[in-house]
Formats: sequence, C-alpha cells, structure tokens
Amino acid sequence: MAIDMIRMLRGMIGELRWAPANRRVRASVDGYTVADSRDVRVVWEPRRPVAQYAVPVSDLAGDLVDPMPVTGDETQPAVLPPRVPFRVHSTPGTSWSLRLPTGAVLDEAAFTPADPDLADWVILDWHAFDEWTEEDQVVYAHPHDPFHRIDCLTSTRHVVVRLGDTVLADTRRPVLLQETNLQNRWYIPRDDVRMELLAPSDTSTACAYKGTASYWSAELDDLTVEDAAWSYDDPLHDGVPIGGMLCFYDDRVTVEVD
Repeated sequence: MAIDMIRMLRGMIGELRWAPANRRVRASVDGYTVADSRDVRVVWEPRRPVAQYAVPVSDLAGDLVDPMPVTGDETQPAVLPPRVPFRVHSTPGTSWSLRLPTGAVLDEAAFTPADPDLADWVILDWHAFDEWTEEDQVVYAHPHDPFHRIDCLTSTRHVVVRLGDTVLADTRRPVLLQETNLQNRWYIPRDDVRMELLAPSDTSTACAYKGTASYWSAELDDLTVEDAAWSYDDPLHDGVPIGGMLCFYDDRVTVEVD
C-alpha cells in the first residue's frame, strides 16, 4: 500500500524523534559561546512540532548542575505549540541548569532524555540563549527543521480579498507560498492592496525561514479587524520573493482565489 508521507510524519508526533543537523551550530549568551558543535542533532520531544538543538555534553562550555528527574508531562494537550515553555517535557529524562564559566546560571536550560540513542546529547532551550548560528549564519525563531521548507511561486491566478462588501486587495500577480504542513498563503503586491484601508499594528512575529513579520489591521468606518494581514519587509533569503508583499488571514477576511 502506498504511503502518504505527510500523514506518516504527522502520525509520528507522539514519538521522541531526532535527525542529524550536518552543520556546525553555536549558541551564545552575552557574547560568550556556550555551545559549539559539529555533531549536532535536531530533536523533537513527543507531541512537539518544533524541534530543539541537542549537542554532545562534551561540546558545552559549562557544567550541568541541579539535576531534576522528569517523568514526562501527560497532562498537556496532544500537540505542544511553541508557546509551551521548554521546561515542560513530554518524555522521561533529567532537567538541568547550566552553570557557565562566567558564573552565570541558565536555569532549567538543558535536558537529557532517558533514551539510549540520545544518551550523550543534551537538548538546549532555544530561548535561554541570545544568539544561535548555523555555520556563520544567524538562525531566527527556532532551529531549522530538515523536513520543512518553503516555496515561493509566482502566479497569474486572480486573488481578491474582501472585508464584508469592501475589496481590500485585487491582484492577478500574486506569489503563492507553500510551507510544509501549513496551508497555502497568497502574497499580494502592495500596489494591488488598498493600503489606505490598513493601519500598521504593533504585533510582530518571527519565522526561521521567512524572517520577522509586521502586521496590519483593516479599518473600515464601522469595523476594525486586528492583524488582518502581515508582511516581511526584510525577509530571509528563502522568502525574498515575498518581500514587501501582504498576505491576509482567510479566517479574518474573505480570500477568493480563482
């Protein structure tokens, strides 16, 4: 029987998973390099769709201290989104703090799973560090997933965005962004958006593949929809084709594609 690859990968979310990173990874705090490794693994704890980096314990510039046994929290939901903090672990192991040679201590910033395949590796909390690099390139938001990618495809399909009876955007030159395990998104040139109906928002988010997004609210005389659209004004290299274009949430406004 043929295998649906997307369904297979999604079906493994309840397992402890890892893959080799095949690149040099470094993590630093206050300009001090805490981890520097060429033998890095990307590790997903059970029920987490976003991975963390794991490095050999010998590649840490610091000491693992204050061990706390972890049994694995089964009270959390079936999928643990990134907002669930690192200290919530879904597999048995040991949580550690990391004492640096500078004297600083990173509380509960490390975890060693009770798994023989990961016995010599320690998983590190992304948010405990100021900067991560793969080779010499800074990585944003979270580790790169070797099974995740984005494609930006120019198109001539007709895309219309409406809020009620008001047209917010109308284009025949969108860019289709396809991202693994996520729905299709249609990015629209600003010249084809009624920017006078949008107002900048204070919201900002980061993506490891596209960069930092700024948001826009739709404002009509009698209706405001917060953060109806977003844009990447200075995208990372994978997202260059959508730079400066706007994309709209199809659950906040109506997005019609021919």
